[in-house]
Amino acid sequence: MQRVKPLWTPTAERVAATQMDAFRRRVTVDHPAITDATALHAWSVREPAEFWQRIWADCGVIGDPGDVVLAPGDLRRARFFPNSSVSYAENVLAARPGANEEAIIALTENGERRTYTWTELRADVAALAAALSADGVQAGDRVAAYMPHVAETIITLLAANAIGATFTSTSSDFGVAGVVDRFGQTQPTVLVAADGYRYGGKSFDCLDRIAEVAAQLPSLRRTIVVGVLSDAPDVDNIPHGVRWRDYTAPHAGTPLTFLRLPGDHPVYILYSSGTTGKPKCITHRALGILLMHLKEHQLHCDIRTGDRVMYFTTCGWMMWNWLVSVICAMYSMKQVSSFDSR
Repeated sequence: MQRVKPLWTPTAERVAATQMDAFRRRVTVDHPAITDATALHAWSVREPAEFWQRIWADCGVIGDPGDVVLAPGDLRRARFFPNSSVSYAENVLAARPGANEEAIIALTENGERRTYTWTELRADVAALAAALSADGVQAGDRVAAYMPHVAETIITLLAANAIGATFTSTSSDFGVAGVVDRFGQTQPTVLVAADGYRYGGKSFDCLDRIAEVAAQLPSLRRTIVVGVLSDAPDVDNIPHGVRWRDYTAPHAGTPLTFLRLPGDHPVYILYSSGTTGKPKCITHRALGILLMHLKEHQLHCDIRTGDRVMYFTTCGWMMWNWLVSVICAMYSMKQVSSFDSR
């Protein structure tokens, strides 16, 4: 068989400058035989406990790893860090230098540009988290987002996680049946929904759909409407409806706190496509997401301080969740995430 010639091969200098190779060199101190990426991969598979213990330390995870790295078992039963205690939101929003530098740059199709400093992002998350707590949301409750890709969706995820609630989302371009098929299974206590979205040069009003969805979710106690098309969306016909600004304003200035829970605690619920019946609910544990995303962003994607990361996606796809984790790719360093609004 003829060997395929690579289209491109990085120089030795470029390889040496990556965070992946820096990680390999640190491992090599204890394992001299790991001289390249192939050997590093083989070691990570052969020694998963040591590998993930190093990932925890090297990626700067905030939390308590516990006294066990890997509880043995087969593929379905093995548990990593079974006695750990973490908060995903705490890792994303950890205090860091440059508190007044940009954490998020939000760009919309019609040219609107909003920026959030680390201080502003933490303050908005704190206000929503306090509002949810005051509304009776507790650890283990579900907070759902029927939203476009805007900053408020990220704030909702982080605020829910800060108090131990589990986040779940669909995109604003879903129809009523598609939303109810998903959220009807996860039974959210609170629904955060945008009054509409813009795409392809057009505006799409979602208020009627929000009202229908809320009416078909008996678990809901509150529907928070985010103004994307209007600064003051009409919530009169929406069950348990309240505007985002009215909901969070009484809690402005609340200190940001985080509830650390076992690493297996659900951080969010995603869904399968629904092509073979109702969408299947896929629950992701907080520590698993945190470790995997930090590894991918820092080592595989080589994301660094000051980089700006944009991935065009909707909130109905797991790549949106992947993108949010960019914000904590280097918790002790400043990291900027840039995105479109759909």
